Amino acid sequence: MDISGTQFRVARAALFAALVVTLSTASHVLLSGVPLPLVAVGLLGVAVFALAYALAGRERGFGAIAGLLVPLELAADTFFTAGQHLCYGAAGGPIAGPLRSVGFDVLCGGGEVGATGARLAGVGAVGTPLAGVTGAGDRAAALLAQPGPAVPWLLLAAHVAVGLLAAVWLRRGE
Repeated sequence: MDISGTQFRVARAALFAALVVTLSTASHVLLSGVPLPLVAVGLLGVAVFALAYALAGRERGFGAIAGLLVPLELAADTFFTAGQHLCYGAAGGPIAGPLRSVGFDVLCGGGEVGATGARLAGVGAVGTPLAGVTGAGDRAAALLAQPGPAVPWLLLAAHVAVGLLAAVWLRRGE
């Protein structure tokens, strides 16, 4: 049975993209306490699928997998954070003024905005119910708004650890 055939590559890439983007979205929303724009999640999902499909043709070693996954983990986090800032502002509240007038409201979804600044309804927000699940989101948001000198290094270490764990998982899965 050839697991590198086109149909199996598509299935493997789709399953990988769905799992990775779902876990990344959920963890990002839980830690930031702010929903993600649907456009950002969709674009990342398409990019992960395309990359997984392109790389699924042969077996790779741990170093090659980790060397690709760690920077991609950091890039995905940066992309999600930029999407949140673009749509909801740096403090998680809705953006008003010039950005709304040039159409970012369409990209970010036009739902109602709650007291915390998160979208309550609308097609453009992913993870709105998840953003309010834990009280830790408020503490994490407050910590990230005024970080101490160790916080950026801890976040970097966490992202590198997640990338390395994913590389171990993928390598053992090959």
